[in-house]
Amino acid sequence: MIRPLSCCAGLAVLLALLPVRADTATAALPEVRLFTTGGTIQSKGAHRQKLMEYSDGKVSPSELVDDLPELRDIARLSYAEISNIGSGGIDTPKLLLLAQQINAWLAHPEAAGAVVTHGTATLEETAYFLNLTVKSDKPVVVVGAMRPYTAVSRDGPMNLYNAVRVAATPAARDMGVMILLNDEINAARDTTKGNTYRVDTFIARDAGPLGFADSDRIVFYRRPTSRHTAHSEFDVAKLSTLPRVDVLYAYQEADDAAIKGFVAAGARGIVGSGGYSEPLAALKGQGIVVVQSDRKGSGRVVKSEKVAAKGQVTADNLPPHKARILLRLALTRTTDPVEIQRMFDEY
Repeated sequence: MIRPLSCCAGLAVLLALLPVRADTATAALPEVRLFTTGGTIQSKGAHRQKLMEYSDGKVSPSELVDDLPELRDIARLSYAEISNIGSGGIDTPKLLLLAQQINAWLAHPEAAGAVVTHGTATLEETAYFLNLTVKSDKPVVVVGAMRPYTAVSRDGPMNLYNAVRVAATPAARDMGVMILLNDEINAARDTTKGNTYRVDTFIARDAGPLGFADSDRIVFYRRPTSRHTAHSEFDVAKLSTLPRVDVLYAYQEADDAAIKGFVAAGARGIVGSGGYSEPLAALKGQGIVVVQSDRKGSGRVVKSEKVAAKGQVTADNLPPHKARILLRLALTRTTDPVEIQRMFDEY
C-alpha cells in the first residue's frame, strides 16, 4: 500500500526535482583571482596576420575575462591589474607588489588559487620569484602567450582557460608556482623559455613537465622536490626593495670592465655565467657574494672545494637569471657564502 506523502515531505520531493539555480551552482565553484601584468597575451596587432610587432593597443583584464565565458563554468573569477606592460618592464616594485597581493588573496579561506598573466620574455623570472615568496600551498599559475590577442591563431585564450583550470583544482595544491602554456604544466624553478617564436617555447630541460592540462582533466605525473612557497624561508611582506645583483655573460676575451661597473653601481652580488674566474676571485673580502652559474641552459654547476675556497657559491642547475633571483632574496637574510650555498642546494 502506498501512503500519501505529508505536506512537508511532498514539498521536499518537489524541491529536489527542481533544477539547481544558476547562482547556487556558481557559488559552489572555486574562487580564483587573476592578476594581470601585461605581455603578448594582452597585446594587439595591427591586423590578424600580425604575429610580431604588436603594439597597437592593450587588452584590459575585463576584456580577457569577457572573451572567455567558459571560465564561468570552472571558477568564480575576480581580477586585479598590477600593470599592463611588456615583461621587460617588470621591476622590483612590481614583483614585490605582485607577491604581496597574491599572498593577501590566498590568505582568504575562500580563495582557491591565483593566475598571473605575464609577458614571456621574463616570465620564468617572475614565476621563480613567486615560487620563493608566496606563503601558501594554494596553486599559483603564471600564464602567457606567444601570439597576440588579435592574431588569427592566438594561443592566449586556451592558455588562460587552462591556467584557471589548474588554479581551481585541488590536485594542484603544494605544487609550487607553475607555468602554463601549450597545455603543459611546468614547475617555475625548472622551466625556461627555449624558443623566441614557437608556442611550445617553455621547457624544463633537466626535469620535464609536472603534468598536462588535457581536455578531460588536469593530470600530474610528478611533484617538485625543491623547497618552495609555503615551505620557503623568504618573506617579502614588509620589503620595499631588494639588494642589487648583476649577471656576467661569459665570452672569449672578456675582461673585468663589467665587474668594475657593477661594483661601482652598488652590486651586493654577482652571478657569473662561466669564465671570469680570476676577476671574480678578486672580489673576495669586498662583501660581494659571487655565484657561479653557466650559460648553457642545462646541467648542474657542481660544488667543488676550489670554488668554496674562493668564498663563492655554485648555482646547481639554475640559469644565471634565476640564480640572480635567489641570490637577491638570500641577501635579505645573510651574506655568508656557506649559508647561501645551503639555500642554493635547497631551492
